[in-house]
Amino acid sequence: MTFALEARGIRKSFGGVEVLHGVDLDAVGGSVLALLGENGAGKSTLVKIIAGDYTPDSGEIIVEGVSNSALSPIAARDLGVAIIFQEFQDAPTLTVAENISLGRLPNRLGFVDWRTVNRRAKAILDELGVEIDPQRRVSTLRVGERQIIEIARALSRRARLLILDEPTAALSHSEAETLFGFVRRLRDQGVAIIYITHRLDEVTVIADRVQVLRDGHVALLAPVAEADRSTMIEAMVGRSISEIARPVETDHAARGSPAIRWIGAGSGDEFRDASVQVHPGEVVAIYGKLGSGAAELGETAYGLIPIDSGTLEIDGKAVTIQGPAQGVAAGVGFLPADRKAGGGFMVRPVAENVAVASWSRLATLGQFISRPTEARAYRRWHDKLSIRSRNDPGQAMGTLSGGNQQKVLLGRWLERESRVLVLIEPTRGVDVGARQDIYRALRDLSADGVAILISTSDYEEAVQVADRVYVMAKGAIVADLTGPAITTTQLLAAAGG
Repeated sequence: MTFALEARGIRKSFGGVEVLHGVDLDAVGGSVLALLGENGAGKSTLVKIIAGDYTPDSGEIIVEGVSNSALSPIAARDLGVAIIFQEFQDAPTLTVAENISLGRLPNRLGFVDWRTVNRRAKAILDELGVEIDPQRRVSTLRVGERQIIEIARALSRRARLLILDEPTAALSHSEAETLFGFVRRLRDQGVAIIYITHRLDEVTVIADRVQVLRDGHVALLAPVAEADRSTMIEAMVGRSISEIARPVETDHAARGSPAIRWIGAGSGDEFRDASVQVHPGEVVAIYGKLGSGAAELGETAYGLIPIDSGTLEIDGKAVTIQGPAQGVAAGVGFLPADRKAGGGFMVRPVAENVAVASWSRLATLGQFISRPTEARAYRRWHDKLSIRSRNDPGQAMGTLSGGNQQKVLLGRWLERESRVLVLIEPTRGVDVGARQDIYRALRDLSADGVAILISTSDYEEAVQVADRVYVMAKGAIVADLTGPAITTTQLLAAAGG
């Protein structure tokens, strides 16, 4: 019998605000449903209701014809529902076999039956066609392998509905391709799959149907063959949105001297002999898989990682940047990959987040910035960067979506009049509408003469926004691409897939 789960008329409110407005969803065995929507659209709330983490205010969940007003986590698990989150729920210090049996280690006479643990792990890995030693510690696995072990654990519990939350967010292209094959195999075995993603190119590769949520409503439900990219984007954001066109090839010599340049630079085991330059008015991307050295090279401009060989120049002068204060003084603005841990002050007002890097210029009596001064600084960038908020300078940074937090951080460095902007993974975890807003802002800033360097593991991002792309692999620059040569095929080939 084919597994089927139906959510009907699901409503859910938090603090008096309804976030799901009578939503329906169908998950069918042997089929992949791509679930799309901007941050805050209701995706997470809906799947957590299906998994029993939240109780709906009204509606029903029908599993194989049996109606339930709500499910508990245990009931959902017993019915075969499993979620694989972006953040792994594994135990890195334990073995693969132990992780697969996590929470239900078999025992004999009060002792763990290790023979059964290992036999069970090998059986499920063989069934899935995965060649991983059950005795390996999970900490030694690649990211893609760890994700497969998470899925194997769910399937060892006889999961019949697998919910994958942004499963390729931290994977290389080749690891993502392996995952896609894995998902297809599970689909062909009759597993129902809900695939949550922001990456629209993945939808056509892996899904049979696509459902889009917007503001707690179903905005689109269609076979993938009937939903092109522009249709999905419009359903997600509620308006027609023109994606940023490839930049026109420019004459770098006409731009004058580079605003920032690395000449034969190296830093320990992170990267070596790297020569990169960014001119005023230019957007340059360093593309590479995680661990390639792309992010680390960008971090040297802000003093987070030292350069121990070669030279770093800003405005034609060799500089030594040993910490963020020196980077800021040299005119460098920096947006880290983890905006919560390394960039934004989440419990502080958005206005304070914008003004903090311009303290010396905005302060009166040398040490104080008034709230009205902070508010004016924030409002200067609110409209220019399309920050979607209550337009309240006192609103806490942490209440904004990831994309709008990133725009606030851009405003911070623009308020300081930074001549060079370095962004590490600038749209990681950002929905499609905010992503296009950020790209548009970067193009506008480059038109104003700002030199922009992006370190990214997202090949689509590099292709879409950059004038020039350097490709890094294993700590070395392996390609320097401009104009028509900047294609997905070229980037992936240079980076080794």
